[in-house]
Amino acid sequence: MLRDVISAKYKGGYKIEVTFEDSASGIVDFSKYLLEGGVFEKFKDMEFFKNFKINEELGVLTWEDKIDIAPETLYSEATNSPLPEWMNSQQGSLANMSLQPTS
Repeated sequence: MLRDVISAKYKGGYKIEVTFEDSASGIVDFSKYLLEGGVFEKFKDMEFFKNFKINEELGVLTWEDKIDIAPETLYSEATNSPLPEWMNSQQGSLANMSLQPTS
């Protein structure tokens, strides 16, 4: 079941508190994404990282409409719950992120 992000608040460092449409909430630590490199290199610029927004149409956190993290991943991390079964093959990697095409 997809649970959209409905609010997000920067909490310091690489932590963002996210709230979902089912009222569940928790803090996600994005510092591990720094180790992934690639598009996440942009997170090293703290001003870039803090400039996230919610894409209400997709129900995800996004940075410049170019980087977003799957809401299933955010929900799992924020609530300390397992990923959906269909994502198990991707578990242990950040492959369940999604990237928006750049214009």
